[in-house]
Amino acid sequence: MPAREAKPQDDMSPEAILARATAARGDVFPEWKLVAHTLPQTYDLINRTGSYLHQYHGQSPEKQQLSGPMRELIATPALCAKMDMRHAPNHIRRMYRMGMTNKVIFEGAAAFATVVGWSSLTYVSLAIEEANSPDYPYGKLPEGGEPKELKPFPELAMGRTRKRAGKDSLLETPEWRYAAGIDAEMARRCAAFVDHCLLADGAKEALLGPGPRELIVIAALCMRGEPELAAQHMRRAYAYGMTRRQVLEAISCVFPMSGMVTGQIGLRAMRLADGRRKASPRRATRTRRNR
Repeated sequence: MPAREAKPQDDMSPEAILARATAARGDVFPEWKLVAHTLPQTYDLINRTGSYLHQYHGQSPEKQQLSGPMRELIATPALCAKMDMRHAPNHIRRMYRMGMTNKVIFEGAAAFATVVGWSSLTYVSLAIEEANSPDYPYGKLPEGGEPKELKPFPELAMGRTRKRAGKDSLLETPEWRYAAGIDAEMARRCAAFVDHCLLADGAKEALLGPGPRELIVIAALCMRGEPELAAQHMRRAYAYGMTRRQVLEAISCVFPMSGMVTGQIGLRAMRLADGRRKASPRRATRTRRNR
C-alpha cells in the first residue's frame, strides 16, 4: 500500500503528527520534535515517505520486493559512511530485532565500503558497540544483544548464480587493466579486496550472494553521484537475477541521508542500464510535427 496523502480528517497538529511517527517507528529522536512543531506538514511528509521506504510499522509491503532486513543492510552503512553515530546505532538495534547478526551486517557494510572506502567499516564497528551499550537511549536492544543465529530473509537465497555470461572481476574493467599496466601489484591487491567484498571471492560461508551485494553497491554509487558506474553494476545485478524493482527500492533506501537527487541519479543510471533513451517532450513534439 503506497504511503497515503494526508486526508482532511487527519489531525495535523504537531502532537498528532509526532504520535503517528512514534507509532510507525517505535520512537522519535528529540531533534525531530522541533521540526514537527515548526514545519508540521514537512515532518508529516518525511514520516509518511520514510515509513514506506523503510517498511516501518503500519506500512503494507505486499507490492515491495526488498525485505526490511535488506533495506537496513543498505541504509545502515550509508549512515555510518556519513559518520552518523547518533542514528546508526538505532538502526543496528532494529537489525538485531529483525534477527540479523553482526556477520551479515558487516558483509553488507563491506560491499558498501568498496565505494566509500574501508574506513567506513570502523564506523559500523562503532555503531555496533554503541548499540550494545546500555547508555545508548534510542531503540530497544533485544535481550542478549546480537542474535546468535541469523533469522533467514529472502535475499539470502537470491543472486548467487550468474544467469548470463560475463566477467565480474575488477581487473576485467578497462580502468584497472590500464592500472595494471602501470602497477600490476597494486591493481591485483585492490581487485582482491573488491572481488572479495562484491563476489564473496574466497569468503568462507558467505551469507550474501553477489546479487544482493550489487544492490548495496548501486545505492552507494548513486549516493556518490556516479550514474555510469551505477549502470554497470545494475547490469551485473540483472545478470544475477535481481529485478528493476529491487534496484529502485535499493536506491530509495538512501534517500533519507542523501536526498531525492540520489533517486534522479539512480533513475538516470537505470535508463542507461536499460539501454533506452526516452525522447524529451520537446523532441517528441517535433517528431510528431515532422510526420
